[in-house]
Amino acid sequence: MTRPIALSIAVALLSLAVDRMADGTSQRRITPGEISQLEEEGAGPGTSGMAGIRTTILSGDPTKPGLYTIRLFVPRNMRIEAHVHRDARSAVVVSGHWSIGYGSQFSATALKVLPPGSFYTEPAGTPHFASTGTESVVVYISGYGPTDTRFQHQSTSSARGTP
Repeated sequence: MTRPIALSIAVALLSLAVDRMADGTSQRRITPGEISQLEEEGAGPGTSGMAGIRTTILSGDPTKPGLYTIRLFVPRNMRIEAHVHRDARSAVVVSGHWSIGYGSQFSATALKVLPPGSFYTEPAGTPHFASTGTESVVVYISGYGPTDTRFQHQSTSSARGTP
């Protein structure tokens, strides 16, 4: 898939997750350069919480009820164990090759490599896992908050994100 098509998919996904801005409008237009200037935080709500992961909130607030979109940066050579989220989410791979699988335990044979421009879903309560290879990955994820992350081997009390 060509880069313009991948970016078009990402823009379409973002347009689904507009939030009410401080000036009362529902409009938001952000160029890649402007996105790179937005505040980044460590692994925020709705992420695995692993060191090295960085999130940027593009729209909404993943800790509150309502639509949100986050930019997820995942460093190279990362393995994210099976986990679930309370909300249904959809995502577009913006850069890098992101490997995703579904199931209650990490399984390298169940991973599907998704190149830039790929789309995937994370149905609410459905266990999934991921990994990166020799390159970092950027993914845009949209959902309807509040979101959370619960690892399959952790108790609910140790879940990451919003309780």
